Amino acid sequence: MSGYSDLRKGRVSQPGQIYLVTFATMDRRPLFASPERAMVACQAMTAARLWYRSRLLCWVLIPDHWHGVIELGALDSLSTLVQRLKCNSARTIRSSHPDTGNVWEKGFHDRALRDATAVLTTARYVVANPLRAGLSRRVGEYAWWDAVWLCG
Repeated sequence: MSGYSDLRKGRVSQPGQIYLVTFATMDRRPLFASPERAMVACQAMTAARLWYRSRLLCWVLIPDHWHGVIELGALDSLSTLVQRLKCNSARTIRSSHPDTGNVWEKGFHDRALRDATAVLTTARYVVANPLRAGLSRRVGEYAWWDAVWLCG
């Protein structure tokens, strides 16, 4: 692919569709290796005001990228929702850590999940990301993630 515009080709936002979304920090810098910066980012990205139309089913923030499983609401487009997430989190991070500079790369990767099995398999992939990255030995040890399935 030659750039961000190629990522958008063929992208369709379907209300009610569940997507895996991934985006990376600028130049894949490990900005969120800093617990203070990670906490600010997580609070900004899970703020209720961002999720009034769509649902964040699970997510993980790794030092150099973010994964989320999102159920798109009727009045949202995937591109607009991701833009809100990235803009809100970048603005909040830079206000508390002015030395941060640019936070996110342009664009994002998405994949529509076709059925309940794919959603659960993908959610397990997302929350196990810190294990594969060597950031923890168990899912529960890593601080920067959540999933709706944990609520009881």
